[in-house]
Amino acid sequence: MSIYRRTAVDAALYVLRDTGNNLVQTQRQVSTGLRVERASDNGAYWAISSTLKSDQRAQSAIRDALGLAAATMDTAYTAVGESIDLVSQIKAKLVAATETGVDKDKINLDISHLKQQLRAVSGAASFNNDNWVAIDDGDDPARPREIPASFTRLADGSVEIGTLSYEVDIAPVGSTSSKDARYLIDDRSTGSGEYGALTSQYFATEAGASKNYVMLAGAGNTAGQVEIGISSATTTAEVREMVTVVDKMLGQMATIGSSFGALEKRISLQSDFAQSMGDAFARGMSKLIDANMEEQSSRLAALQTQQQLGLQSLNIANATYDTVRQLFQNF
Repeated sequence: MSIYRRTAVDAALYVLRDTGNNLVQTQRQVSTGLRVERASDNGAYWAISSTLKSDQRAQSAIRDALGLAAATMDTAYTAVGESIDLVSQIKAKLVAATETGVDKDKINLDISHLKQQLRAVSGAASFNNDNWVAIDDGDDPARPREIPASFTRLADGSVEIGTLSYEVDIAPVGSTSSKDARYLIDDRSTGSGEYGALTSQYFATEAGASKNYVMLAGAGNTAGQVEIGISSATTTAEVREMVTVVDKMLGQMATIGSSFGALEKRISLQSDFAQSMGDAFARGMSKLIDANMEEQSSRLAALQTQQQLGLQSLNIANATYDTVRQLFQNF
């Protein structure tokens, strides 16, 4: 006689295998912290979270770009502020030169030093090899300077990169004027310094001055231009013209500084928004794929206990089966 059925042992093995599978899954969730780690766990949630992870990395890159832009704008704004102070000092020197009996040659020496400092400040206002206050042959004043500012996923699944532009850095419409002097210095060899507040002759032209006064001579066509400076031969009328021209330059420099300040503020606001978007993506992914660690930890402890009980049940079932088998072994 043979005994083929051992129902209790099979049942104990089935329960033990099922407990083991659940234990492996729970241990993986506890160790990774993820409820959906692979596409096989939940294909829809895995696909959504993969897209969100990609978009989150893009938002991080946008924040980095905005941080770099903020540093660049801070450098440019500082240079403009320092330049305004230097030009104001030159204006004060010129006003002093209208007084009777002053030594204009000595005043001009001070003005020359201040002009040298102006060029040094503009040249040094570079951050990461990007200078927003001085341009040369490598720059196109008609092309707006743009900063990556936003990443947007459209309804059709395509993506779009938004930018912030230096809003006054636009190609002029019609003839160039002093309002197009959106930099401090224009050293392009192909121009006449018209895009630099310190190198443009249009301030003198529009003021009706007798000469095309400029604060600094550019590297381009400077024919007919006269750098602001005085000597003992300079008349009071000429000095007053220079004061008028310098005052107009200061007004345009203030416009440049205001534009930089407004753009710096927008960069700060956009950076905060990008940070908020990144945090929102992180929360969204967490709701989709993160495991409930408190729940899974309790489940892990319960399954470990259940596994131990299953082993004991299997041992009991095996012992019972052996006892029955021994009773019939002589038949």
